[in-house]
Amino acid sequence: MTTAIVTDTAAYLTADQIAQYPITVLPITVILGGQQYPESDLSLQTFYDYLKTDQELPTTAQVSLGQIEEAYDRLASQGVDEIISIHLSSGITSFMSNLRMFCETYTKAKIYPVDSLVASAGEANLCQLAGKLIMAGQTAAEIVPQLLALRDTQHVYFAVDNLSHLARTGRLTNRSAMIGNLLNIKPLLTFNAAGQIIAIDKERTMRRAFGFITAHLKADLQQVDYPVHATVIDANNEETALRWQQALQSQFSALRVSRSALGPAISVHTGEKTMGVFWQRDWQSVPD
Repeated sequence: MTTAIVTDTAAYLTADQIAQYPITVLPITVILGGQQYPESDLSLQTFYDYLKTDQELPTTAQVSLGQIEEAYDRLASQGVDEIISIHLSSGITSFMSNLRMFCETYTKAKIYPVDSLVASAGEANLCQLAGKLIMAGQTAAEIVPQLLALRDTQHVYFAVDNLSHLARTGRLTNRSAMIGNLLNIKPLLTFNAAGQIIAIDKERTMRRAFGFITAHLKADLQQVDYPVHATVIDANNEETALRWQQALQSQFSALRVSRSALGPAISVHTGEKTMGVFWQRDWQSVPD
């Protein structure tokens, strides 16, 4: 039995992570002024320079079922029997529901769709755990329940400079909770159990937003009995991300801390300078 992984660029896996495991990454499309770019081909500099202009606001298009079928066919032709397909939250895109319907009639390999219910580090960690377990000889049927168990431990909180991008693209489920332009306010958001983005609070500064997030992290660490891995996530805010990473490592000595950057496909919705922290059971601690 040969098993492979398919995901999308919203996982923001590094080249080294992709090379380590049997992972195929399909690009989400970013549309700038009518010009379409596979996210993997669009530089951050080009994207953020475009955001600073008065041109038409960028949008995205999810991975198409044509791209999915081509990727699955290619893997099947290489001898892959089963594919674990891990993707962006169904709470912010219809892709997962379309994929599940497609998989009902696909016959060249057995497909196991997995909804990350988030994006970025949450998606990436599921892919890496799946890769680790594949390398250990486990089958997809054995792996998927472990992915869902890992997903059940996830928490994410993030702060955006303003809500304009999320409100414009319709990705904020309860935008009425944040009425007004919130000048000089950093809205705090999370993903709910359905994988939808919801506003939960607001702070005056990113420093205070970080305090809000670390308070939730501390409370969670006191309740769990497994190692935790936290990822600091930023949208073109590297200096702040490094400061947050160092602060987490200093404040929580037992915590494994890494970093990940949001690319254009997610930053279209969150805007530049977004900061967040994602944490869950450390996928490296899951026995193989």
